[in-house]
Amino acid sequence: MWCAILEQPLSVDACLAQVQHAGAGAVVVMLGTVRDHTKKDGVTVAVTCLEYEAYASMAARVIDEVVQGVCAAHPGVRAFVQHRTGALVVGDVAVVVAASSPHRREAFVACAAIIDGLKQDAPIWKREHGDDGVSWVGLGP
Repeated sequence: MWCAILEQPLSVDACLAQVQHAGAGAVVVMLGTVRDHTKKDGVTVAVTCLEYEAYASMAARVIDEVVQGVCAAHPGVRAFVQHRTGALVVGDVAVVVAASSPHRREAFVACAAIIDGLKQDAPIWKREHGDDGVSWVGLGP
């Protein structure tokens, strides 16, 4: 497995343990956190909390494929992802992406490619709660 879908708080240390090794000269970690606002129709609105739902087994398969593809495209890269489900408040960590490589450039590129692929393809959705009510994000156009 190259990822974990969890209902409890995520662990940066656990992700680092998956990617660190003697040949890793660079380790990059990206934390996706719940922020206090979003843009809807060009207007900034407050966000009070998010609820993440996932088709967990499929999400894990899709994320594994994304991570494996990125690692195959960038020899020497090791990567691992944790994604949270359930109710999260502002400041909570929703996703951790860790990538290591012999040199920094590949680690940064891999980390960015993984989060972009995950957000595009993984069956994970969020319900935003805010000043304008409750709405689903990630359910299509």
